[in-house]
Amino acid sequence: MNKCPKCGYERTPTDTGTQGTCPSCGLVFAKWVSRTLGTTRLPREERMEGAVADGWFARLAALLTHVEPRTDPILFWGRVALYAALLIWGWYFILLDFRSNEIGHSFMHRVNLVFHEAGHVVFIAFGQFMHVLGGSLGQLLMPAAVSVMLVYKNQDNFGGSIGLWWFAQSLMDLAPYINDARDLQLPLLTGHSQDVPETHDWANILIDLNLIYHEKKIAFAADAMGTLIMLLAMVWGGYILLQQYRNLESGD
Repeated sequence: MNKCPKCGYERTPTDTGTQGTCPSCGLVFAKWVSRTLGTTRLPREERMEGAVADGWFARLAALLTHVEPRTDPILFWGRVALYAALLIWGWYFILLDFRSNEIGHSFMHRVNLVFHEAGHVVFIAFGQFMHVLGGSLGQLLMPAAVSVMLVYKNQDNFGGSIGLWWFAQSLMDLAPYINDARDLQLPLLTGHSQDVPETHDWANILIDLNLIYHEKKIAFAADAMGTLIMLLAMVWGGYILLQQYRNLESGD
């Protein structure tokens, strides 16, 4: 459609913009056709884009909800026990106040610390900023990688939900560290923050990003995002167990 049915403008070879939109008044021709002629038919290109998007979401949904056709009873009830433990433990972490750093005294903090320090080593080759940020990235990338590998390689969505739970907990574990960027009260492996402030990761990160005076908001955002992701992991794991339970019943 070269001539606009609304304003009468006729497109010239020098006009820019998409072919389906009038350069003069901005009318979208496909919407005008749908509204005027009572049809919802879209141009072939738009139909193809919609089909690709729908196909991508459908494949992702199928991937994340896949369960085995039949579930072994012993394996299933073991997963139920693990899910119940993580459900209780997850609520414990959610209810903690990140400003108190109670999460820093948990067993999971010690697990995260291993990958935090390893992240510093891995990212040392990418410059000083990435070397400092690499600790936090390390403790987030490890559970993320575990979750992705379990889903894509093993087709184990319940295991993937546990990896996502760990990722959420690790993100929440960073919130007290971020919150301490100016206070410098947390004890570090290198000593007390106030004694060696240059070793405080998030003080350095936020100073470099000129965000040091927003550390409380960033810490709150990290804790809130971790909470939401942990709730999502719980829902995902519970849904997978429900589907496996139905397969367990049909297989008995």
